[in-house]
Amino acid sequence: MYFIKGDIGYRYSMNGHALQEVAIEKDLGVIFSSDLKSATYCKEVYSKANQMLGLISRTIKYKSLTVLVNLYKSLVTPHLDYCSMVWSPHYNKDKFLLERVQHRFTRLFTHLRSLPYEHRLSHLGLWSLAERRNRAKKKNCRIDMHFCFFSQ
Repeated sequence: MYFIKGDIGYRYSMNGHALQEVAIEKDLGVIFSSDLKSATYCKEVYSKANQMLGLISRTIKYKSLTVLVNLYKSLVTPHLDYCSMVWSPHYNKDKFLLERVQHRFTRLFTHLRSLPYEHRLSHLGLWSLAERRNRAKKKNCRIDMHFCFFSQ
């Protein structure tokens, strides 16, 4: 996999065997493409998170607000947040795709369906996924600054 456009004209080999060039590589569960776009991984995350959300909505009959929110936070958000510092989507289409999972979750509550999405989130005590990623970046930045300042 090359992270530049075009052919670099060099083939890697190991023990005399030429290594195959790949367009997509999966490392620690995160999919990296040769153009470094996260669309492929966003689609996979969307699919996994929707599967878990479907499992929750099909199997839980007692749809208490606290029970569903706790299940959502423990079963769905790990799929949406895993390694988000590495693959954080930059394109709006990818951000909207992932946000649709949380939007679908907030629509499980019939008494909240008439409210706008942002009000449903605040009523459930949730942040938008973009806000979660921003907070994670800030937290990671603070940890890095603390480490750099106190390690000298």
